[in-house]
Amino acid sequence: MFGFRYGSWDPELLKKLSHFKQLLDLFNFLLLKSNGDPERAMEMMRQLQQRGYLDESVDLDAFQKQLNDREIVSTELGKMQLTDKGVQGLRQSSLERIFQNLQSGGQGAHMTPYGGGNTNEALPERRDFQFGDDIEAIDFNASMWNAVRREGNTDVPLEERDLVVHDSEFATSCATVLLLDISHSMILYGEDRFTPAKQVALALTELIMTRYRKDTLDIVLFGDDARPVPIKDLPFTAVGPYHTNTKAGLQLARKLLERRKNPNKQIFMITDGKPTVIQIPGQGTYRNTFGLDEMIVNRTLDEAVVCRRKGIVITTFMVAQDPYLEQFIAELTEKNRGRAFFSSADQVGDFVLVDFLRNRKRRGR
Repeated sequence: MFGFRYGSWDPELLKKLSHFKQLLDLFNFLLLKSNGDPERAMEMMRQLQQRGYLDESVDLDAFQKQLNDREIVSTELGKMQLTDKGVQGLRQSSLERIFQNLQSGGQGAHMTPYGGGNTNEALPERRDFQFGDDIEAIDFNASMWNAVRREGNTDVPLEERDLVVHDSEFATSCATVLLLDISHSMILYGEDRFTPAKQVALALTELIMTRYRKDTLDIVLFGDDARPVPIKDLPFTAVGPYHTNTKAGLQLARKLLERRKNPNKQIFMITDGKPTVIQIPGQGTYRNTFGLDEMIVNRTLDEAVVCRRKGIVITTFMVAQDPYLEQFIAELTEKNRGRAFFSSADQVGDFVLVDFLRNRKRRGR
């Protein structure tokens, strides 16, 4: 027989668990800053303790041992590395950190009155069976009870009038590409804009993997060119000495989405700069970092138009505020008939997740 065994309340154990969770949250944040390097993250924690930001009573050696014991990190040949479990925990921590800043509200699930996909989600409410209903939706327990109440005994066959089904609403399926700017300007001018952007990617990945399992998410980094990044490698990505090839990023994102069979497709682009480079077939790289180059801008806008014709909506999240850049983003948004948000680096996560959840309800048009 199964049961529970209760023991005496141990407030010290609860305190230790809470203490470890707080240290782990800090460790995960520093992992983002250190591009997934746990040794560098631990070094930064020790520096914070030396500077008085972390209480001197905190035993960081014991904390590091717990990380190993819980298989969050592993130590091979004297070098500490992040495990798959650690990467998953980093995604969860990123999602929790962003969601805890959101106001509670009716974000709900991604329901729509339209049949945007080939799936639907059961509701707790029941209704009478109607011709054409999916047989898998029949609640046989409730249907048998209807038959018993009708005849007064259990030895009766089911009739159509006894059948009840779980009501359902159509659920959509969406393919998303998160386009991250890794040009050098993302860490210039005393502000790290890439770490929050990477945190958004990790949070969105965890949200889709745990709640919207029929959705897909691809991560694309763009600098001088564009390249996809496996989800497992996302914590280890870094900004490079690159310019901004927005056209290449949009083009690769479109090609990835064209392979997806999801009925709804979208691009989330997080950037802080203007397009400064394009690849011209047969001529190589064309680059101009001064102002908004007409050729670069027009080629980028052409790609936005192609995305629109393919039914791909571009949502741009600008983490810089310059009038001439806002004008470019406004034109790109108009050409694509997409959306644009202007936010600070520490608010971009709120914008992305709220917009993603809101649009899960509007899919299936």
